[in-house]
Amino acid sequence: MSYSTADLSRTVTLDDVRGAQKMLSGVARTTAMEGSRHLSQLVGAPVLFKCENLQRTGSFKLRGAYARIAGLLPEERAAGVVAASAGNHAQGVALASALLGVTSTVFMPRGAPLPKISATQDYGAEVRLHGQVVDETLAAAQEHARQTGAVFIHPFDHPDVIAGQGTVGLEILEQCPEVRTIVVGVGGGGLAAGIAVAVKALRPEVRIVGVQAEGAAAYPPSLAAGRPVSLAHPATMADGIRVGRPGDVPFGIVGDLVDEVRTVTEDQLSAALLLCLERAKLVVEPAGASPVAALLAEPGAFEGPVVAVLSGGNVDPVLMQGVLRHGMAAQGRYLAVRLRLTDRPGALATLLGVLSGADANVLDVSHVRTDPRLGLTEAEVELHLETKGPEHCVEVGRALRDAGYTVMR
Repeated sequence: MSYSTADLSRTVTLDDVRGAQKMLSGVARTTAMEGSRHLSQLVGAPVLFKCENLQRTGSFKLRGAYARIAGLLPEERAAGVVAASAGNHAQGVALASALLGVTSTVFMPRGAPLPKISATQDYGAEVRLHGQVVDETLAAAQEHARQTGAVFIHPFDHPDVIAGQGTVGLEILEQCPEVRTIVVGVGGGGLAAGIAVAVKALRPEVRIVGVQAEGAAAYPPSLAAGRPVSLAHPATMADGIRVGRPGDVPFGIVGDLVDEVRTVTEDQLSAALLLCLERAKLVVEPAGASPVAALLAEPGAFEGPVVAVLSGGNVDPVLMQGVLRHGMAAQGRYLAVRLRLTDRPGALATLLGVLSGADANVLDVSHVRTDPRLGLTEAEVELHLETKGPEHCVEVGRALRDAGYTVMR
């Protein structure tokens, strides 16, 4: 499995994936398969998580990066490698290079989360911050490759990378031989393509479903057009699958072997991340939670046993905070209300007493007295509340109205 740098036309075979599996022995972990009782009840069949969020570097990316770099010719290794990434691919390339004794340079956007920058450096790469978006970072990395002779390691558009990612599929068949459906997030398509190559060669009846974020779904229009189509402005919180154009190599494989590509909304991604954290006790980034989002959106569409690939767990803590609150709101467990009350001593305490009686948890209170819209004796209060769900939201609103408050949402 040693393709030249320019050879992107060769197809990926089961033998390639098996070769990558041997190469990765002792390097990549055989990640755990964990059952989800909640989703199993919802789907009506066993649902299991393939926990690539627990892989070394926190995602599946190590597999493809190591397979790609290990397949380089000696003179290519000597020249070093370069990559562009906002996170997971950066860390995969950094660790793979260190393990193989290859010098690595990784370009990252200036706005990349500090934990991801620090982790990439800790794995041994030289990190260079360039540009505000990944496209600018990618151009800088490719220019570096032209100037220095370093080999550019693409995150998904190379046969070696796809073969490495396909080892996830071999592990799924070994760990859950009775699997009927595999659900996997799709960005550029390397992971889905690799899994499809491995699984369809051994178990062609297994259904493979790809999942994209609604705001960055380049595959549906591309598959309809029969060629990769670029999105002008892909937008989603799931940066791991925020890719504006399918890779040329994975596109052909996905078109031939992946049975369906679905899309999920930002609300569904938030709810999925929250479920993974609360019910499975697993920290998963939004891209990694995309298969769970698809299961939550239409549980009856998947024949079980179902394996959902949790592709990564490298989530920025700041993003996690916002996503969790968004997920709670999407589930009706977070309520924002605004109301006016008479500005007198004890008025706010009385209001909080009403909320306590309704068993609502107050997260935040904003108390305004000086707005020109208010009367001389009025104050406006905005409250952010944690509730138990949509029915409880209705009960809280009723309790406020029964106490004489006019709620303005």
